[in-house]
Amino acid sequence: MEYLYIKSLHIIFVVTWFAGLFYMVRLFIYHKEAEDKEETARYILQQQYKLMEKRLWYIITWPSAIITALTAGYLLYLSPGFLTQSWMWVKLAFVAALFIYQILCHKIFKQLQNNVCKYSTMQLRLWNEVATIILFAVVFLVVLKNAITWVWGVIGILLVSVILMLMVKVYKKLRAKKSWDENDKN
Repeated sequence: MEYLYIKSLHIIFVVTWFAGLFYMVRLFIYHKEAEDKEETARYILQQQYKLMEKRLWYIITWPSAIITALTAGYLLYLSPGFLTQSWMWVKLAFVAALFIYQILCHKIFKQLQNNVCKYSTMQLRLWNEVATIILFAVVFLVVLKNAITWVWGVIGILLVSVILMLMVKVYKKLRAKKSWDENDKN
């Protein structure tokens, strides 16, 4: 019974961790877009985004990541047999990649807090998809475990990545067209 309670907490904090990561990078994009506003609006928006980012990062995202890691460690302690299964090691590699992603997001967070972001909104939109790809990989891996071969798994992840990148490019074109159309009206 203890295992199921810990597993439930683990799943809840995985969800809040991903929610934090998804929303954080979306805030990065909005924060960066605010640079294009007139001075007063830019200042107000960027101050608000800084506050929102700080609260999301330190109250939700980092605590969720830490609790996810702690509950995962405890689950592996309660059921060490999982460590003998190859799919678990692949999952742990993806989790390590997600922590690296979060650390890199932390660097972007610090840049934005200091008004020095080196990334374009397009780069940030693409960056936002990295967590999505990791999420897809981990969920399919956990659900299918050894029922899926590594080759098909890798092909599937690559396919999802390509589709997501294409969607970002289509969005960029539609947004540019909408902006062009709005300028024509004026």
